[in-house]
Amino acid sequence: MLPAQRLAVLSFHTSPLAQLGGRESGGMNVYVREVSAHLARSGLAVDVFTRRSDALQPDVLPMAPGVRLVHIDAGPPERLEKEELHPLAGTFARGVADFAAAEGVAYDLVHSHYWLAVEAGALLAREWDVPHVAMFHTLAEVKLLARSSEREPEARREAERRLVHEVDRIVAATEHEQRLLDQVYGVPRDRVEVIPLGVDRERFRPRAQLDARTALGIDPEARVLLAVGRIEPLKGLDILIESLAEMAGRDGLQLLIVGGDERAEREIARLREVAREAGVEALVRFVGPVPHERIGAYYNAADVVVVPSFYESFGLVAAEALASGVPVVASRVGGLTSTVADGRNGYLIPWRCPGPFAEKIDLLLANRPLREALGATAARSMERFEWPAVASGLLDLYASLLRDGVPGPAPQPVLAAP
Repeated sequence: MLPAQRLAVLSFHTSPLAQLGGRESGGMNVYVREVSAHLARSGLAVDVFTRRSDALQPDVLPMAPGVRLVHIDAGPPERLEKEELHPLAGTFARGVADFAAAEGVAYDLVHSHYWLAVEAGALLAREWDVPHVAMFHTLAEVKLLARSSEREPEARREAERRLVHEVDRIVAATEHEQRLLDQVYGVPRDRVEVIPLGVDRERFRPRAQLDARTALGIDPEARVLLAVGRIEPLKGLDILIESLAEMAGRDGLQLLIVGGDERAEREIARLREVAREAGVEALVRFVGPVPHERIGAYYNAADVVVVPSFYESFGLVAAEALASGVPVVASRVGGLTSTVADGRNGYLIPWRCPGPFAEKIDLLLANRPLREALGATAARSMERFEWPAVASGLLDLYASLLRDGVPGPAPQPVLAAP
């Protein structure tokens, strides 16, 4: 029996209800939303705290049965860049503590997502004297190792190097991430709990391709490649676009890129120029952001989903595509190696250059029986990735921390107003 009654989930920099595909919205938003709902089904009361980014947002919004989304004032009620938020972590933590005091509720545990929230969560866990669980989702040093031209604020790098040793337990989506935490940050493996992400297998499952294309207005005879997610250099979309120019057959080819918001305009403009210089501009279509409840139709309409990222901590897009019965061609990096089984449900590309991507995409588009065989295996391979299993793993972790206790300093009034 779980000893916890109430859980504080911190998603400081982005709301779990944010439109996916934007600069700060992606797999983490899906994770917080889905896991919170499934934890609540176990009887746990869950409050998810996020920064108010719009003056019209209500203080408290029901998000799912047993789950409340709480907007906290920290800085002006407008959208800010992530780089501007670190100085507001203490203000955000004070706001959460004030909400708890006003509500007369006590939280048994804090679960923070992304380094900015972990910074705030560390203050709250000390104030309340409760265990602190963190999921970093991405880590600055790992991103820099994956792509040397990445730029990460020194404040983030310093904070993560400290925070990984301050939290009571880190949740990692893959054993690969667990190894990196050990090798790069020196975090003992017994302080990292590996709990794979989940997929909504009712929403993402094989469906008739023709029906999906009819609904989306896509040519039934087209050969459709799909890329989904944030539009930023780390996602490697320029490699994918350049691979189109190296493909043996381009007749009827379409590349649909789903995601991005107004802050991605500069990167989209760069990618359009890459396509123009490669002579494939007419083959590339930027769809824009699509609500998560509608993205399944795009997976079902595609012949192949391509994930050419320089790094993915798990690769939720790949998992959703595979669950939809679509083969995936992906970079052999990070968590993608835990979901894409090379030659069985898709292909992993070890080289970050267009040619190998073009070769495997050509192979799949030219061989329908192979594509269908890999797609069938893909759907079966995702049966073990389900959100109830993620919630169950977290409940076990919470219970062990609360039952066994965790060593730490005496509670301190660290959130007193200045």
